[in-house]
Amino acid sequence: MGNRADDCGTDVEFYVKALTSTIYAATPTGASEKLLALLDHLGMERQEVRTGGPVYVWHTVPDHLPEAEQKRLASRAIPALLVAGYKVNIDPDLFDETAYQQAVHAIRAHQPRPSVHSPASPAASPPTAPSRRSP
Repeated sequence: MGNRADDCGTDVEFYVKALTSTIYAATPTGASEKLLALLDHLGMERQEVRTGGPVYVWHTVPDHLPEAEQKRLASRAIPALLVAGYKVNIDPDLFDETAYQQAVHAIRAHQPRPSVHSPASPAASPPTAPSRRSP
């Protein structure tokens, strides 16, 4: 049994399931614990169903939040997922541009700036007297 992330070939698919108001963050079957833990860290709630066979795992945006905040939470998660190297898709109706840009800005503000290295100076040599020119 596949899910939307399996069907789309992405690592995370943010969407609202038909006939619900819940925002899902679907991950592929067998997603790594690293990805699942990142979604946990980003504020998503992990859901799990254990069967006699496979364990089904997915995340949802907390439904106790107001609708606008749910969309902001999903949109704020995208830059961190992208920086971590994951392929992400979000339903356009859920995307909050302002929240996304704020998350991008926050990530950039916390990344170390590349330092400017001056070229290595040549090994110190003894000072030399200025050369004299003969008239």
